[in-house]
Amino acid sequence: MQEILNNLWNMTALSDIGAQPTFLIMYLLAFVLLYLGIVKKYEPLLLIPIAFGVLIANFPGGEMGVYGAVNATINGVDYENVIKLSDGSFWVDANGIPYNIYHVGLPQIAHDLGLMNYLYYALIKSGLLPPIIFMGVGALTDFGPMLRNLKLSIFGAAAQMGIFTVLLVAILAGFTPKEAGSLGIIGGADGPTAIYTTIKLAPHMLGPIAIAAYSYMALVPVIIPLVVRCLCTRKELTINMKEQDKLYPNKTEIKNMRALKIIFPIAVTTIVAIFVPSAVSLIGMLMFGNLLKEIGSDTFRLFDAASNGIMNAATIFLGLCVGATMTVDAFLNIQTLGIVAGGFCAFALSIASGICMVKIWNLFAKKKINPLIGATGLSAVPMASRVCNEISTKYDPKNHVLNYCMASNISGVIGSAVAAGVLISFLS
Repeated sequence: MQEILNNLWNMTALSDIGAQPTFLIMYLLAFVLLYLGIVKKYEPLLLIPIAFGVLIANFPGGEMGVYGAVNATINGVDYENVIKLSDGSFWVDANGIPYNIYHVGLPQIAHDLGLMNYLYYALIKSGLLPPIIFMGVGALTDFGPMLRNLKLSIFGAAAQMGIFTVLLVAILAGFTPKEAGSLGIIGGADGPTAIYTTIKLAPHMLGPIAIAAYSYMALVPVIIPLVVRCLCTRKELTINMKEQDKLYPNKTEIKNMRALKIIFPIAVTTIVAIFVPSAVSLIGMLMFGNLLKEIGSDTFRLFDAASNGIMNAATIFLGLCVGATMTVDAFLNIQTLGIVAGGFCAFALSIASGICMVKIWNLFAKKKINPLIGATGLSAVPMASRVCNEISTKYDPKNHVLNYCMASNISGVIGSAVAAGVLISFLS
């Protein structure tokens, strides 16, 4: 009977959890993320799959955690892209030589390392899913507000300053330039862009970078009001954009918006491909998805697939795989804490940069801009715009700035992808 009881005990994960209580921290993290997604409704489509991925990856014996590829010296020999298993040993072949993960077929990865590693290396590490999600984002995006208020797009560009500021600070703090680039891109508030950039520059940091990027995106309703309260006065926040338009109307009138919306994605893709080729995989797919939307009935079936079925499937697998990278060993270390802190700084500085650009603009321009428009220069569409509109209407119920914020917000999507391309070009 004692042997049966011992076998039953060893069959459970309780003994391993008791031996390594740090698993409890990961469960707590997963429950907090689930709470934010389910109860607070902070980006539930992304946060819930990520949180569940964190949960299932940290049950000992479940074999659902993703193993990251590392460079290691084993018995005096240097190996690249080898897999260190949870017990501290390395994944080796029949001769005891560590596998280079990029020289191993996907079926063997699935057989030896499990389902989640197969999905991760096939869909995430290959760089496949981020561009596909960008295609879906493009199909769901209306560039109309930006095209009608093109001057406001400058604030979306200004918000990218947080990326490059944190890049420099991170290098001074001891991160390598590639790691610093991956850390800084969190300031763009764009999960797929952060993942894609990290895959290219510092793949060993993918788990904490992705968690930080998506967590701060989910916390937009908390972070933006915090930064706004620190930098903006009541007088600035009550600037009414509609009244400003009446006082200083736009002199340029768009006569054929539909034609412009069709030309825009083609033109942007061409320009970006010429000047920042490394950003084409993101910008090109973003604009392709948008083009399918703007053409209309002729491409409706493609638009519907891109914005619904394909987008939803990609989001599910992206969230689960990213969450599964957050194992105890990968997350509970000093570097990860630095990534979380640096990511918050990048995010907050991006918001602050957009606001400061508006303040500088207002010093010289007759037509004043509400600083909330600068605060939406992030890529968190449309949550950032909705949050800023709520702040504006608290001060004046008639002062709706949503459409103006969307102009800056949408340009931030383009800006963050271009910034990622620049980082990849210079650092890879």
